Amino acid sequence: MWRREKSLAEHDGRELPELLLRTLSQLDGASLILAPGEIPVYANDEAENLGVLKDGRIQSEELLASIRVVRRTNLKQTGTVEIARGPIGEGKREITVNVIPLSEDNLVLVLLRDESEAQRVHEVRRDFVANISHELKTPIGALSLLSEAVLGAKDDSEAVTKFASRMQIEAKRLTDLVQEIIQLSRVQDSDPLQEAQSLSVNDLLKEALDQCRTTADSRKIALTFAEGADCRVLGDREQLTMAVHNLIENAVNYSPPDTQVSVSTSIDQNIVTVSVADQGIGIADAEIERIFERFYRVDPARSRETGGTGLGLSIVKHIISKHGGEISVWSSENVGSTFSIRLPIQSIKEDEA
Repeated sequence: MWRREKSLAEHDGRELPELLLRTLSQLDGASLILAPGEIPVYANDEAENLGVLKDGRIQSEELLASIRVVRRTNLKQTGTVEIARGPIGEGKREITVNVIPLSEDNLVLVLLRDESEAQRVHEVRRDFVANISHELKTPIGALSLLSEAVLGAKDDSEAVTKFASRMQIEAKRLTDLVQEIIQLSRVQDSDPLQEAQSLSVNDLLKEALDQCRTTADSRKIALTFAEGADCRVLGDREQLTMAVHNLIENAVNYSPPDTQVSVSTSIDQNIVTVSVADQGIGIADAEIERIFERFYRVDPARSRETGGTGLGLSIVKHIISKHGGEISVWSSENVGSTFSIRLPIQSIKEDEA
């Protein structure tokens, strides 16, 4: 990585001014100084964290075009560019860019700031209100009706017990729903790659499997893990564990007793694939495109039985997208489903950093 001690590269026999370097070190966001040929003679860590710079090369064609305009016109350029969060998937960062010509040695200063955070906060607030108003009506309304029923049947102990039991079920459903809405909001309102950790994939999978064993045992579902060669990915441990946990729990909830849910991994061209396969009810072709939508339930009756909120797969998709990956599903009715997460493997260079 282009750390500070490596950034004092000499250009035409002279070091970059110390005052300039101290000033850049105090600024938020990524900063680069490029010599002709777009060779970085200074780059802070954030430049690589944003995915703008990798192995000493600018990764965005849009940004390169702006830099060339500045070299040609000697005028400042301001705009936005989109940077992929990883080599796969649809996750993008929206980066605000200022490209400034420096009078000395034909150098160009590039300042970059990730504006995705402000957009995320806006979307979280908007979606949170919409989700709350839409989904909380049902359990709240049920609790209100059941409480009235309890009052009306206060002299009938059997009826009171029945209605009170229903109230407990609805209260748990309400608690689970609020918890998952909070989880979704947190996922949307964070960038796991800004303070990413180096994580063992096998350790993440074992942790998620352990979290699901009690539920699986109660439903007589066997959990298996085909542990392959380990690798490391960059990200947030809690979020990635949550994503795999949600997939395993979903597989368990939609599988009949005495079947198996298996977890496996494979590695191909610096991409690790984590697969969660079940022998459950499967998903109809018409439903496949919608299963990652918020609050969408393939089988509403089964969701009521298992306590599903319709948010689990949406949370998984958000987490994996934010980690620069992608998720897909294969399914056949009455045969089963396989959900596959693909994530970029941490490079050797990053692993040694």
